[in-house]
Amino acid sequence: CHPDDVEPKSREARRRLNYFVNSLFMKMPHAPSIQDMMSWNVMTPFYSEDVTYSKGDLEKRTDALGVSTLLYLQTLYKNDWTNFLERLEISDESKIWSKKNIEETRIWASIRAQTLSRTVSGMMYYEKALRLLANLERLDEDTTNDLMGEKFGYIVACQVYGSMKKNQDSKADDIEQLMHRFPHMRVAYIDSVKHGRSGDSICFSVLIKSDGCGKIQEVYRVRLAGNPVLGEGKPENQNHAMIFSRGEMVQTIDMNQEGYFEEALKMRNALQEFGEHKGPLPMTILGLREHIFTGAVSSLANYMALQETSFVTLGQRVLANPLCIRLHYGHPDVFDKLFFITRGGISKSSKGINLSEDIFAGYNNVVRGGQVGFKEYIQVGKGRDVGMSQIYKFEAKLSQGAAEQSLSRDVYRLGHRLDFCRLFSYYFGGIGHYFSNVLTVLTIYVVCYLLVILAMFDIEKIGERVITPEGTIQILLGGLGLMQTFPLFATLGVERGWWASAVEIFQVFVSGGPIHFMFHIQTKAYYMAQTIFVGGAKYRATGRGFVTQHTPFDEQYRFFASSHLYLGIEMGASLILMGIYTTAGQYIGRTWSLWLASVSFLSAPFWFNPLTFEWNVVVNDYLTYVRWMRGSSGGPCKSWDMWWTDENSYYQKLNLGSKMFWTAKAFIYIVMEEGIRRSTLFKQDNTLMTPWISVPKVSFILLGLVVLYGLYKYNFKKLSYPARRSLGIVIGVLT
Repeated sequence: CHPDDVEPKSREARRRLNYFVNSLFMKMPHAPSIQDMMSWNVMTPFYSEDVTYSKGDLEKRTDALGVSTLLYLQTLYKNDWTNFLERLEISDESKIWSKKNIEETRIWASIRAQTLSRTVSGMMYYEKALRLLANLERLDEDTTNDLMGEKFGYIVACQVYGSMKKNQDSKADDIEQLMHRFPHMRVAYIDSVKHGRSGDSICFSVLIKSDGCGKIQEVYRVRLAGNPVLGEGKPENQNHAMIFSRGEMVQTIDMNQEGYFEEALKMRNALQEFGEHKGPLPMTILGLREHIFTGAVSSLANYMALQETSFVTLGQRVLANPLCIRLHYGHPDVFDKLFFITRGGISKSSKGINLSEDIFAGYNNVVRGGQVGFKEYIQVGKGRDVGMSQIYKFEAKLSQGAAEQSLSRDVYRLGHRLDFCRLFSYYFGGIGHYFSNVLTVLTIYVVCYLLVILAMFDIEKIGERVITPEGTIQILLGGLGLMQTFPLFATLGVERGWWASAVEIFQVFVSGGPIHFMFHIQTKAYYMAQTIFVGGAKYRATGRGFVTQHTPFDEQYRFFASSHLYLGIEMGASLILMGIYTTAGQYIGRTWSLWLASVSFLSAPFWFNPLTFEWNVVVNDYLTYVRWMRGSSGGPCKSWDMWWTDENSYYQKLNLGSKMFWTAKAFIYIVMEEGIRRSTLFKQDNTLMTPWISVPKVSFILLGLVVLYGLYKYNFKKLSYPARRSLGIVIGVLT
């Protein structure tokens, strides 16, 4: 048999097999027998995200390209779709919606998106893996079934399942279908029942399961003192369901994650890490490696995947050993449940201050004497945001969460109890990253205005000696920033091969990756500073769908104007003024990095927006934007005036010190105004000057543009799409 006949053709299958085989050579504890292994439960908090795609969800077309979700998935997973049709023996694709095949089609699409179906299917591989291991140990079926309930359990904390059921939401039916497919899956929800004529409600934590006969059975109903959701929704959701876990350990899994069968085989090895005493402190949190499975969806998704790869492998590896300051940054960590339920639980949920609830479990663990480990011989799949607005909300949430952390008593306690080296490591591995972004943007701002003020007042000199700009050296120093990609290049080289790693890094640069990352430096800085000054941190639902549609310009403006566009325009105008007034020379060498930042802030939202440069879309965006600017009612989405009032309302909450800080910007404008007044820019000049371009040449150019536009309109339908798009942009800019 030829090797090519047995090697999987799927790139994902090869990746998983390669990782699994390599992980077997890593150091891991010996696996005990099924009877002697530690027990654990998996918990997934769920609110109202997609459970299983319906036919309507898959066929809905909402964008100018007319791309449905199903068509997008068929294109993205072309070989998988071919195999799916072959497996179901479907020759005519119209039959995928037949009564026989519709459920299989919905499941096929759902497990390739960020849905609850994908997460549940992946986590229930744990049960299949344990059954296989029990079979290898020659245990009979009855004993195996008993051990499944004893050693493993899966709980989906769906706090709104009760209201979904009352409202006849189809998502409740999809959740029940999952319970019928996986009998060992449990759903915990909050049930509110009206009591008496007064209308008062009594809240219960309820656990349900499938009875194996197509019906849902209630297992437990625990009366609560009141509505348990008082703070942040996600941690409260986890806390109310914790009482239904029966294992010694709890693994927290997000709704956008998945599991792999081959990795589940190693879970009992990983649980033994809690039994090995490697130091004076007990192992209380075990971190596992993550694989970002959304990297192939778009260029933005690929950037996020590489960013996460850098953090969840290189970053956490170093934070765990040798820095000994890895905390809990999110799922899929495994907790020592007995340790945490006696020390405050795994989730703090106070409104606002615990916005980034995951990290506080790490703080609590360090203060109370726990130890955090990180092992890479098991991986868990994870999805990330794939669109510009989604990533923007995600970064804003993390930045506001970091700002709230810096104001919390947990960080105060860490600052007083950690030794000097671990304290520094914590700072630069946590909130220090966000403070560094604030300082970076502040430095750019100060340097930009300092350069223009020096040029305006003609003081680009020391005494009588004109300064000598070292623009060439600045460019060389800027090139050293590329060295930050070396760790990622090395990691990808080891995992994928050096050529593939080089191609990956090259594609990131040519597709606009630097623009994306510089753009989000400002995102982090803006929301970090705003939350420190004003507060107002809140959870931002990013959505986990595919981004295949164009975002109108007015919506882009509302999203990015205050945080990026205003600053980009301000910097650009300042640099232009500097170019007019400077006499020191080497303008490009001194300002290239500032121009790069300005262009990044202005262009990134549009560069990564589908169909941004399609002329018809540009025209529609312009008309929509004009209507929005002229609107006077209907809320911020319908009126610029109402949006501006809402966007700047937080200034009213500022204290006097914060207001003085923002007032300093007005002083800078006054200084620049004085510099322009003193210059010769507006002085009358009566000397005759020869125009740069003669009138006949201008007339000839205008006539040529008219003829070119006429030819373009005449041959519009005959041109290919790329030609129409390119010529439309050129003619639009020139005219």
